[in-house]
Amino acid sequence: MKLVKVALVVVLVYVGIVAAFESLIGFFQPAGGTTLVITTMGEDGAPHDRVVSKLTSNGHVYVAANHWPRAWYRRAIANPDVEATVNGTKGAYRAVPVTGSEYDRVNDANRLPLVFRFVTGFPPRLLLRLDPRQEPPA
Repeated sequence: MKLVKVALVVVLVYVGIVAAFESLIGFFQPAGGTTLVITTMGEDGAPHDRVVSKLTSNGHVYVAANHWPRAWYRRAIANPDVEATVNGTKGAYRAVPVTGSEYDRVNDANRLPLVFRFVTGFPPRLLLRLDPRQEPPA
């Protein structure tokens, strides 16, 4: 019985660490050369900005959902016409889910450290490719 209590405490502490880390990362929104700002549209039509991990491969720009909170990803799937600020320039993109061999190639080239995966609770990684799109003339 004591072993069960110890195991339960360990699990609860781990869940607390993951929740604290995910909350802080969402609050502080680190930005830099390995991130970009993606703007997705909510169901109400309101824009939502989120700092996300930027990956590049074969001349394409990808974004990664590396955390459990991923409302931005669900919004991009529901409405794939997004905007992104890449290297300081805002542009219009089509968010395309990445699967299969393309996913394997991009993920293998941009592995997450085990410590990062541990403190985030080992969420499944989801990738989107951002294909530039032409805005219709005004």
